[in-house]
Amino acid sequence: MADGLNSTVTIAPSDGERIRGMAGGIGGHSDLAEAERSELFAARRTGSVGLVHSWELVTAVDGPGTRMTLFLSGCPLRCVYCHNPDTMDMKEGTLEDVEAIIKKIKRYRPVFNASGGGLTISGGEPLFQIAFTRRILEAVHAAGIHTAIDTSGFLGARLTDNDIANIDLFLLDVKSGFPDTYKRVTSRDLQPTLDFGERLTKLGKKIWIRFVLVPGWTDAPENIERVAQIVSRWKSSVERVEVLPFHNMGADKWKNLDMEYKLEGVKPPSAKAVEAARAVFRSYGLTTF
Repeated sequence: MADGLNSTVTIAPSDGERIRGMAGGIGGHSDLAEAERSELFAARRTGSVGLVHSWELVTAVDGPGTRMTLFLSGCPLRCVYCHNPDTMDMKEGTLEDVEAIIKKIKRYRPVFNASGGGLTISGGEPLFQIAFTRRILEAVHAAGIHTAIDTSGFLGARLTDNDIANIDLFLLDVKSGFPDTYKRVTSRDLQPTLDFGERLTKLGKKIWIRFVLVPGWTDAPENIERVAQIVSRWKSSVERVEVLPFHNMGADKWKNLDMEYKLEGVKPPSAKAVEAARAVFRSYGLTTF
């Protein structure tokens, strides 16, 4: 995923009881800048407002066709190769009104219809701000726009069956096939992702799998094999697998945030290594790119 296009600001206490004014984002609801802190928290609980990191229009990335990808702040995982570490905590972003966001998305409907595209909510983790995400997906899906989320599945239990019905495509990140490797890479447990994949398959939902190949971290042959075995259990729902080579594009962000970057000096995998990993998935009958 590439970073979005609009600017971000830090949301922090100002004069004790208020939040600092936000920059003009895609919603641009300036009244929110003066909201009392208690009102702000209440609005976030209902999904009336959310913290948006950035957004972009992309083609052939994050789902089919031309898509608006909305990057939300907040994520429970701590992936060592994350290229948007500034989305991990609910500290940076643009405070947005949900109705203004929905209106903005709908304006791109002619572009989506012409290209077979739609909306993808990413992050961070889109299910971290579940109420905000839920309201956007419900309204956009009801408007006939294709919807997708890019998720680790770690918070998949937050989605009701009705929520899932409002999502046309799931970009599911499977970061490792073994619990210990998953914990080392993300600082979290693998099982919630496995449970979510099983649930989506039982519901007959469309899934695109994403697996990041990181030298020294996720590229062990047995780990690649294990991920392929897991994904093959969901074959009836998995439309494609994307093996994505690790890159260092986010390294400077880690340094600017004064966060330890554990992949310093790690180079991207070779084209041969990436293709070998893809071949493993293909051996299980999975369409792989």
